[in-house]
Amino acid sequence: MDALLTALADPARWRLVGLLAERPRPVGVLAQLAGARQPQTTKHLQALERAGIVTSQRSGQRRIYALRAAPLRELAAALTRLADTAEEAGGSRETYDRYGLSLHAERLAAKEPGWADGRSFRFHRSLTAGPQEVWRHLTEDSLLARWWTPDDLHVSELVFEARPGGRIVHEYRDAEDADGSDLVAGRALGVVEDVRPGERLTYRLSPLLADGGLAFTAHLDLDLQPADTGTELDVHFRISDSTINSADFIAGIEIGFGQSLDKLAATLAAGTHTTTTRSTK
Repeated sequence: MDALLTALADPARWRLVGLLAERPRPVGVLAQLAGARQPQTTKHLQALERAGIVTSQRSGQRRIYALRAAPLRELAAALTRLADTAEEAGGSRETYDRYGLSLHAERLAAKEPGWADGRSFRFHRSLTAGPQEVWRHLTEDSLLARWWTPDDLHVSELVFEARPGGRIVHEYRDAEDADGSDLVAGRALGVVEDVRPGERLTYRLSPLLADGGLAFTAHLDLDLQPADTGTELDVHFRISDSTINSADFIAGIEIGFGQSLDKLAATLAAGTHTTTTRSTK
């Protein structure tokens, strides 16, 4: 496939492929139609033949070239598969496009400091684990690291001191950045405010700008209610201290935090399934 793509990348060769798609032709005629010298045309045709795109045979004093359709069909099928993957419903490309629309709107709105103050988001998840287990996942570093990032990201540094006045550090990178060589995707600092184990957790968290300044302050209130099937989790996410440069962060709140909570729900569901399976053996 690499040889095929390299051969077709040259505009002169692509022109010859188009001419040969119409019918087999000799080198001299191809050179005339392409407006090129015959020695150059011969070299291009030889490159296409080595890549398997064309075939040739001698007829008297002339060499006739013909296009092979099979490699082009294989390339077309590969490109179609790539396009289908990129447009897969519910995939990461759909999330990328949604974020792009939100990003455009928020950047237009960010005209002056405080532009987003008072904005709030509400999230609700029905979780298949009891309040105490949910609480552990909300406050213990090792468990938080399993879910406290959107899709395609992973936690690279995490501190969560679950006590009033406790410190919070949340840093995350691309999920495929194995050695930490890529730029940090995000970093936030915060403080825990209210702690009622198994019932209520409140804290404030501020994403950092590239210069180290605070983008805005997020005030999060998390309420846990026991339910027959586990726990009902309600989250109130409120914004204050918004700067003009906070638009990129605020644009991703609904999508990103929603994805994080979905990961929390999936993590707890997997844990519940494992516990149930073990208990029935």
